[in-house]
Amino acid sequence: MLRRIRDQADRGNQFYLYRVHLNPSVVVREGWLIDPSDFAGDVVLDQVCPPGVDVARYLNYHEDPGGLSLALGREAIAGVQQVPVPLPDAWDADWVREAVAALETASDAPVPATGRPARFMRPASPRAVLGRELAAALAGRLPVNLRDQFTSAAAFAEGDDPGRWARRTSALLDLIGNPTRVLSALGKAEHRQV
Repeated sequence: MLRRIRDQADRGNQFYLYRVHLNPSVVVREGWLIDPSDFAGDVVLDQVCPPGVDVARYLNYHEDPGGLSLALGREAIAGVQQVPVPLPDAWDADWVREAVAALETASDAPVPATGRPARFMRPASPRAVLGRELAAALAGRLPVNLRDQFTSAAAFAEGDDPGRWARRTSALLDLIGNPTRVLSALGKAEHRQV
């Protein structure tokens, strides 16, 4: 999700977390593969899960660098559960209140960059700069492999509503830092057959 927000302009889109229930008869490919995905993170299933194979493990280079991920063939999935993420009420109210107060007192008037590279840089407002600093500070609480993606995905943009941005950014952090809440919500979600 963080990579898609950052790299594929999906910042305003709703994302979902899925729990996938596998068919009990799945065949898992032996061992694991080097990440078989292309530059967009897509995997060609026919190559990874040839006939007779339903599931393959691969070393992930994109969404979870260094983690093992699963490629699932079309017949592997029996059902799913889903919840929207980040959860709509999963933010830290104190952090949100402080962030909104700080952002609302910062000017939203763009200030041209100075120095030699200034002609290549867009003017940024003090509010946007502060928003990016707040996101980077939150990212410092995450595992090192997620910090850059989180900072980029949670970046404050010119014209963002401070309250909406702060709630969403805090809820994104909660999604990663407190998985118990979202897993509990997922456990209560409707089980859909596929």
